[in-house]
Amino acid sequence: MAEWNLDRAHSELEFKVKHMMISNVKGVFLDFDVKVDGSPKDLSQALVSVEIRTASINTKSESRDEHLRSAEFFDASTYPSINFRTTEIEKTGDDEFNLTGDLTIKDITKTAVFTAKYGGSAKDPWGNQKVGYTVYGKINRPDFGLTWNTALETGGVMVSEEVKFYAEVQFILS
Repeated sequence: MAEWNLDRAHSELEFKVKHMMISNVKGVFLDFDVKVDGSPKDLSQALVSVEIRTASINTKSESRDEHLRSAEFFDASTYPSINFRTTEIEKTGDDEFNLTGDLTIKDITKTAVFTAKYGGSAKDPWGNQKVGYTVYGKINRPDFGLTWNTALETGGVMVSEEVKFYAEVQFILS
């Protein structure tokens, strides 16, 4: 079985939320780890764990990022990481898997399901064997204590409850 090492230069973790009920605002977490124990092509028997550093949030607005790091959202000084660990992985297609597991945000753990799609495997010009996956899913942020919001005078709220996640992850196998 191969050892999976996250290729940070070729991996990203994004999220989107509806802002003011009219458009999506996107952000990224710049510091995260993904550990996989299992076959590179068939995740069905693997164990996947993810650790995301909450202070690494970046939405291209320093004032918004500071608000997101504050106690009104992630409370990054008290809860420095978001964690996910699979409890079940189901093969749902030729190259697609449902990753069911425990997602913990602000010490609140709930079951979450994310879809992982195998992107392929290739050797880079330096002889490293690489494998890639696209991962996506969504959560309801109030389920994890992320409840800050403001009502809009035109109706609706400032930030949607649904948060969509999208990740491109590439690993170096050794």
